[in-house]
Amino acid sequence: MDFLFGLLGGAVHLPWWGYVLVALGLTHVTIAAVTIYLHRHQAHRALDLHPAVSHFFRFWLWLTTGMVTKEWAAVHRKHHAKCETSEDPHSPQIFGLRKVLWEGTELYRIGAADADILAKYGHGTPDDWMERNLYSRHSVMGIAIMMAINVALFGFAGVAIWAVQMGWIPFFAAGVINGIGHHTGYRNFQTEDASTNIVPWGILIGGEELHNNHHAYGTSARLSSKWYEFDIGWLYIRSLELLGLAQVKKLAPKIRFEMGKARCDLQTLQAVITHRYDVVQRFARTLKVTLVDEMERLKARGQAVDMRALKRWMQGDAVKLEEQERVRFEEALSTSKVLATIYSMRQELSSLWARSTASKEQLVHQLEDWCRRGEKSGIAQLEAFSRTLRGYATA
Repeated sequence: MDFLFGLLGGAVHLPWWGYVLVALGLTHVTIAAVTIYLHRHQAHRALDLHPAVSHFFRFWLWLTTGMVTKEWAAVHRKHHAKCETSEDPHSPQIFGLRKVLWEGTELYRIGAADADILAKYGHGTPDDWMERNLYSRHSVMGIAIMMAINVALFGFAGVAIWAVQMGWIPFFAAGVINGIGHHTGYRNFQTEDASTNIVPWGILIGGEELHNNHHAYGTSARLSSKWYEFDIGWLYIRSLELLGLAQVKKLAPKIRFEMGKARCDLQTLQAVITHRYDVVQRFARTLKVTLVDEMERLKARGQAVDMRALKRWMQGDAVKLEEQERVRFEEALSTSKVLATIYSMRQELSSLWARSTASKEQLVHQLEDWCRRGEKSGIAQLEAFSRTLRGYATA
């Protein structure tokens, strides 16, 4: 095999595994450009980049993907604004996992071709001479130049490397992140969408594997949240920052607790609203034992309720359920005071950060009233959570 590559090779001759490493290295630079430049810098303004670094990433993406910055940022911003709705450009909850996984790039192209999306969500992206006359006008040219470079350097192997480069972002970014990242995985935060963390180590896709963390704190430059999570994109950003080539503007605020606090105040309210996705996730985890116990009690009384369905119902809004499911859920609530209490308390809690005409003082009063009723509910786990809620603070 090495002989074949050498016979058909270009200026650089490597063993077969050398070409594999080159392909992985080149695609990793592309992934870094997507997550650092397109995603965190352009789409969410979580950091500033030195002009030289910013332009390198833009040039590299032109060579390896042909993506236009304005189009990518606009489609991604609309994804966040309309997540998991019929207006989401690439939600697997709407289009199906298979469609997004294998045809994610096509969905991006459809969104990028919509002038209304570009006008509404594409603001603040590069609009200099290079962008207007080269990068956006001749996006295919960069890909052709990349192929010519690969062939000149590696010969026949360069064609294979180029093919890997062309398929890497469409599959992993447009497919895996937008597909699996909204379908399967674990969740640190109970966001209103279906986002998940695929794995706790974000290496292969530059940290984008930690997708649920990103949807919880969309403008944070760091995607890792728990101590055991690793975001290699954040490592690169910190390295650039130490070299004076980047400046982090936004990070997810850290949670701290002031346990033993007697009353809720404005700081408590602000912390609860800031960390609302953590609040509802902690609520669900704390009340999990209660739900299981209540399920067993209902089963003992001859009532069959699917635990998985019940958990989904309890974490959502009954109004949004289909008619048959809503009837079954209301029947379960009518036969269990505990379930009814937990559900109503969760809905009230969520209303605190919903759009409201209530003043801050009124919201603080509602939060304190919620905690007092939770502590007097007679449900041990709800009482414990109510005391924890009072202690929420932001570092």
